[in-house]
Amino acid sequence: MTAWASYVICTAPRSGSTLLCKLLAATGVAGNPGSYFHRPSLEDWAGRLAIAPNAAASEPERLAAIFAAAIAKGRGQTAMFGLRLQRHSFDYLRAKMALLHGDEPTDLALFQRIFGPTLFIHLTRADKIEQAVSYLKAEQTGLWHVDADGAELERVAPHREPHYDGETIKARVATMQAYDDRWNAWFEHQGIEPVRLTYDALSGDPIGTLRQILDCLGLDRTAADGVAPGVGRMADATSQAWIARFRREAGQA
Repeated sequence: MTAWASYVICTAPRSGSTLLCKLLAATGVAGNPGSYFHRPSLEDWAGRLAIAPNAAASEPERLAAIFAAAIAKGRGQTAMFGLRLQRHSFDYLRAKMALLHGDEPTDLALFQRIFGPTLFIHLTRADKIEQAVSYLKAEQTGLWHVDADGAELERVAPHREPHYDGETIKARVATMQAYDDRWNAWFEHQGIEPVRLTYDALSGDPIGTLRQILDCLGLDRTAADGVAPGVGRMADATSQAWIARFRREAGQA
């Protein structure tokens, strides 16, 4: 028996969260984690969850329906709910949770009220320059993820040739570090000790990392047997050249 009803992957873009979500979903016991509250918009949430518009419903009624649908989708055919939560999505989600359950004294209590006993997983990428370059390259090319065989998995815009932009990389480095800092400040304020994972550990040993999480959730670690990573690496010669150039220009070479 597990003590947890849910888990939240607290992360930032280009930290390996898509790989982690696919691994967990493939076990068949750890829910169907996804970004169910990604954009700060109730209409977007409802649309992604296939909830029909109801003009007569109050906002609390709409929120109750959205959370119920998200929990159902995030559980899949299991008893465990999984959620991926980017830091830039957090404040809006917290405000809507509080609107629905304003009597709860803390953010942690809000999560537990809505999702049950919740394990928090903090997934980070130590090298913020690599993270920033990965993010900028995805923005420019429109390609965010590839399959393990290199086929396109997620494209959001037509292809454009990427170009080096040192100032934007610098700004993205600061943003990614701020996301980590804000997560850590929130964990401390709420008295949460999350499971801490890194991109390097996940990408270096995805199945070993998956077994670690299953252990933390109190689930059968043998559910990881036979699971194959469903996301491929996107770093290439262009990425490495940008990283090396940025380090030289920043005096870090």
